[in-house]
Amino acid sequence: MTQTIDRSQIEALVRNVIRGTRDAAPAKVADSLSGFSPPGWVDGQPNLRVSISARHVHLTDEHVEMLFGAGSKLEPDKDLYQDGFYAAKQTVMVVGPRRRMLPNVRVLGPTRPFSQVELALTDSISLGIDAPVRHSGHIHDTPGCVLVGPAGTVKLDHGVIRAARHVHMNFADADHYGVKNSEKMQLVVKSKECGVIFEDVLVRADKDAKLEVHIDTDEGNACNLEAATEILLRKDSCGCKKK
Repeated sequence: MTQTIDRSQIEALVRNVIRGTRDAAPAKVADSLSGFSPPGWVDGQPNLRVSISARHVHLTDEHVEMLFGAGSKLEPDKDLYQDGFYAAKQTVMVVGPRRRMLPNVRVLGPTRPFSQVELALTDSISLGIDAPVRHSGHIHDTPGCVLVGPAGTVKLDHGVIRAARHVHMNFADADHYGVKNSEKMQLVVKSKECGVIFEDVLVRADKDAKLEVHIDTDEGNACNLEAATEILLRKDSCGCKKK
């Protein structure tokens, strides 16, 4: 004999299943999060790193072959702090107006959809290039240069910038500091006789990033970063956002 179940019994069974799943969810979530630590965190806290980003070049696949020979690929030499990024073995010469040049400028990988040269102010002066302060990728209306490699040259019509200071962080870091992507922060560097507060540190939040501020060589020298006694990253009190 076949037993039938009416509609009210079916609805009651569904409610019990849903209730059971809901009640069990917190335990399952807790189990899944046990031992979890966001990228770069140490002992349950963000681990701030401040790095000096020296002059460097980003290249397209096409420009890699033009500079280093057909079929050439970037060869990783040293991993950078951010996972998946590296300093390549290859270097290029950067040539500005009136043949002023910077030899052995490191190429960073992986390759990008566009080529870009990032310099400090003193580098720009040395080359005779009036490079504007820009965030990476914002290369419209910027000056160009000539890149020289062992197999050829590339003339860039634009792409030379002074990289604006910024901080890489993951979403857990952003929650910790109470900031969102594209907001601005302050970096406080305390050093004997030359402490500096850097304003307008752009937040670049990504789920896989580690907490790391990038400043250029001139900025690192100005605050004597290597001898800093205290470093603090804090939310910009004015709440400025990138326009």
